[in-house]
Amino acid sequence: MIPTPSHPENPACPWLPEISGRHDFTLTRRHGHVKGADFYLDALRYAQSQWISGKPAQAILQLNKSWMADLAGEEPVLETHPSPYRALVWIMENAAGGNRGYLGNPVRHFQHLASRMSGPRAEIRSWRAWLCFHLAERTLGRTGFPRDGEQIAREGLWIPGYPRALHEVGEKGWTGELAEGRTVGDP
Repeated sequence: MIPTPSHPENPACPWLPEISGRHDFTLTRRHGHVKGADFYLDALRYAQSQWISGKPAQAILQLNKSWMADLAGEEPVLETHPSPYRALVWIMENAAGGNRGYLGNPVRHFQHLASRMSGPRAEIRSWRAWLCFHLAERTLGRTGFPRDGEQIAREGLWIPGYPRALHEVGEKGWTGELAEGRTVGDP
């Protein structure tokens, strides 16, 4: 754990676990190939650390990592720390003004992530990324955070609509994940 300065750059995200100090990549790497409940919680802790450190884009990457967890959906950790859609939207809302650190373009990030997903549980992780893509567009708007039109044209990329992404996450995701996604995504 990295010592916490007395004045963090950003206030803690209320939708992520509280942390007592800053963390680095070893927090999640220590789990190796085991991506269970402890990995999930540590990915959320690392996201909080990155957010507090003024690195919203890195915090979002750690939220992506949390969705790599191999959970059945009934683990107690999901009761206290459900799928982090609320944290994602909160971070984007709070970083959109540019005064909370580098945010990048979450819309483009999630488009690329969803369309290039590989590895374990790639299908559900891709649907989660599409859902996050739509949440990013709804939260940030398209003007300052556009889609990657070149990829869409070059690859003939089909972008599923929000209802389809939500449905697939509900069918294939963790228990309660549909409700979490809908809570922040439905106007």
